[in-house]
Amino acid sequence: QVQLVESGGGSVQAGGSLRLSCEASGRTFNGMGWFRQAPGKEREFVAAISWNGGSTSYADSVKGRFTISRDNAKNTVYLQMNSLKPEDTAVYYCARSRALYGDSDRRYYDYWGQGTQVTVSS
Repeated sequence: QVQLVESGGGSVQAGGSLRLSCEASGRTFNGMGWFRQAPGKEREFVAAISWNGGSTSYADSVKGRFTISRDNAKNTVYLQMNSLKPEDTAVYYCARSRALYGDSDRRYYDYWGQGTQVTVSS
């Protein structure tokens, strides 16, 4: 059983930055992903990273503003979020892929964290 715990959420003004962390309970050399869900909307893909950090992918809406990274020695995945916009407001979830690479499709993930709230005010 793998447990994922997100942290780092909070409230910021538009243009600000936050860094989210996702710590896994054990070593996981799987791909990892970040998703988000705003009120009344479906959970959507944000970013993904391969098992060794060599490959990353992003949703068009965050490309150039967000950066996903990982530190396998610490069993932790990060999401650095810069130039935040009010439309980035959501609960952010990290998830573990079933494979070595992440994916934009939620069905490829088997473990999910509890989520951390990010609120961006204008």
